[in-house]
This record gives sequence, structure tokens and C-alpha cells, in this order.
Amino acid sequence: MDRERWILMKYRILLYYKYTTIEDPEAFAAEHLEVCKEMGLKGRILVANEGINGTVSGTVEQTQAYMNHMHKDPRFADLWFKIDEAPKHAFRKMKVKARKEIVNWSMADQDNVDPNETTGKYLNPKEWKEMMEQEDVIIIDGRNDYEYDIGHFKGAIRPEVETTREFPQWIRENLSQYKDKKVLTYCTGGIRCEKLSGFLVKEGFQDVSQLHGGIVTYGQDPETKGEGWEGKLYVFDERIAVPVNRVEDKVIASCYHCGKPHDRYVNCANPFCHKQHVCCEECEPLHKRSCSKECEEHPANRYELELQMAQELVKQEQQEA
Repeated sequence: MDRERWILMKYRILLYYKYTTIEDPEAFAAEHLEVCKEMGLKGRILVANEGINGTVSGTVEQTQAYMNHMHKDPRFADLWFKIDEAPKHAFRKMKVKARKEIVNWSMADQDNVDPNETTGKYLNPKEWKEMMEQEDVIIIDGRNDYEYDIGHFKGAIRPEVETTREFPQWIRENLSQYKDKKVLTYCTGGIRCEKLSGFLVKEGFQDVSQLHGGIVTYGQDPETKGEGWEGKLYVFDERIAVPVNRVEDKVIASCYHCGKPHDRYVNCANPFCHKQHVCCEECEPLHKRSCSKECEEHPANRYELELQMAQELVKQEQQEA
């Protein structure tokens, strides 16, 4: 890595999960929050009796210290961290929350799946690419509809769901005809497919596989280079969307306002709405980064204030440089 790029990318983002028993999630979450704060990390971590699911950002030194800390715990000794470079923190705060599940499936007891017992077959990026190119293969996107709309694997079925807990019903109502087909599933980092693919197996699908490590790992793979992916990858941090395909950058979404091809997601500047929508750079100031005329004219609209704050922050950083 050249010196200029090293200076620019002085932060890292860690994405990880692990299905393993955590006896007291509340106590673990409280203690873990203090550990993360002491290290200077920012991010979002969910803890449940079934395991841990997290994304954190920090300097190279901070993230390395965190990985070392986690690997010392026997429960997380083999924890797989997906690492992405970044020029700054990807989060504003550090949150660690105890939850009933590390991904909110809200499955009935008879439908619930333990990924350590039932899950789809793992495919590495090369195997995934080869399998994806075969005929008569069914590819199921294991994310939400708005994630699919900005980017997905070519030919993948769009999930008509806004939340993960809607998947069981959607699968039963729309995918039962594919039970004898070769089915491939994928999601951002792999965690959602652990239960999604397991649920498909439990429902009687005969041949189910999942992309091990998710889209993030596929995009970083030196052999596949993200080929077969169209658009951008939606991520749950301040970046909102990141590139995957390093061979062809194909835009599949369009600006909410002017309709031209674009894949830049923004949050509506009305804090009472905050709807995410695709907006090009030209339309953002024209519509005050709003999803509607009502939000644009709302007295609580924060666009001008946030713009002013950003300008002041840039000035401050320039003075400190």
C-alpha cells in the first residue's frame, strides 16, 4: 500500500457475528460497552443468548486491539472479522444492546432454527460465482427490499419484505415451487443467511447453499472481484452504500427526484421522517435532502443546519492539520 493511501485509510470497519451461547446477555452487553468505549471504538453491537452480531469502527490500532480482545475469549476464539478500510469512523456513537435475537426473525418456536445445527452449505466466493452462473439456479436475496433496490446479484429474486421477520411468510407464499431446485442465498455479511438457509432446509428445500462471509467477502475476493454484482451494497452505517463489483460499476437505481441513474442513498433531513431515498448531488440542495415537499418545508428540517455544521467541522480540521 502506498504512503498516500495508508494515510487516507487510517481507520477500519469490522463486521462480525457468532452464534454461541452467552449466558447473561444483559451483563455481557454492559461490560462489553465499557470495553469498547475504553478502546475508542464506535459502532453497534447486539448481544443475545444465541450469540453476538456487531459492526464497529476505529483506528487500525483500536480495531486490532478489539480483535485480540475477542479472540482471547474461548467463545469467540474463531470469530471471523470482515475488515474494510475507511478514512474515518463509520458511526457517531458506541452502542451495545442486549436483545432476544441478534437478528430479529421473531419466528414461532416450531419454526426457529439453530444455525449450529441446521444451515445451508457454505460456498466460498469462487464456488459462489461458479454456482451462480449455472442454469436453473434460484438465487434468493436474504436482505430487505430497500437493500435489494440499490444493489443485488444479477438474477436474484427480490424479497418483498421490509423486515427480516417477514421472511418465513414470504417464503411460504412465494417460493414453495422451488423446493426441488438448487437454491443459493446471500446477505451482507452472512448472518441473516445462517437462519434463512436453515429455515429453507427445514421447510423442505432439497439443495440450499449460502455465500459464506456474505457480499462483503465476495467483493473483497481477489479472484471474483465482485463480478456478477450490480449496483452498490447497502450498509448500516454512515457510508450507507459502498461499491462491490471492481470489474464493472453498474448503476441500477435512480434519483428519487430527477430520475437519472444514481445509487446514492441519503436520509431525509426531516427528523420526523428520516426516510432513506436515492438522491443525486444536484438534487440534494434543490430539495434540501428531503423525500417530499412537506418534508422540505417542515420547520424541523435540518439540512441547512447540518450543512453549516459540516462546513465548520471542515474548517476546524483544516486548522488542526
